[in-house]
Amino acid sequence: MEQIEDLTIMIGARAAQRRAAAGLSLDDLAERTGVSRAMISRIERGEVNASAVVLDRLCDGLGMTLSELFAKADDASPLLRFADQPVWRDPDSGYIRRSVSPPRSGSAVKIAEVEFPARTEVRLMPSDRRTIDQHIWCLEGEMEITVGGAAHQLRKGDCLHMRPDAGIRFANRSDRPARYAVIIISENRP
Repeated sequence: MEQIEDLTIMIGARAAQRRAAAGLSLDDLAERTGVSRAMISRIERGEVNASAVVLDRLCDGLGMTLSELFAKADDASPLLRFADQPVWRDPDSGYIRRSVSPPRSGSAVKIAEVEFPARTEVRLMPSDRRTIDQHIWCLEGEMEITVGGAAHQLRKGDCLHMRPDAGIRFANRSDRPARYAVIIISENRP
């Protein structure tokens, strides 16, 4: 739990720095994202472990990805050991996201591993500020991923390429957890 608390504080600081660098007030960011000014303030102070949906909206409003939000600012090593990989748990769904790739390697590719609980669903909103090209590679279990109205059933070994600019729904309808890798290439829009 300590790593999640530390990550919550780091996420808040990173969001506040990015908002300040963009010259956005709390009210500006709230209007852009649909997240209340009070919630943004609590996130920035590290007082709340926000859900994936809320963090995704903030990232969209700040023109960044979740991988960028979770990256440790001071780590420039090309190697990120398992014990040092940031782990975050979505408080709403319980899914666990591990940032696998070294954050400051200079690569446009980011990798995350997700453990997705049984009988769980998460919906992420469309983004007009980020272009994300990604692959979802199912490592264990099964997932239903809906992008732009098209539902795709993934089982162990299957890989789905997508550009979720139209929004995305992740669902595990089975009685067993699923585990998958997310390989992301992002190009932020101003």
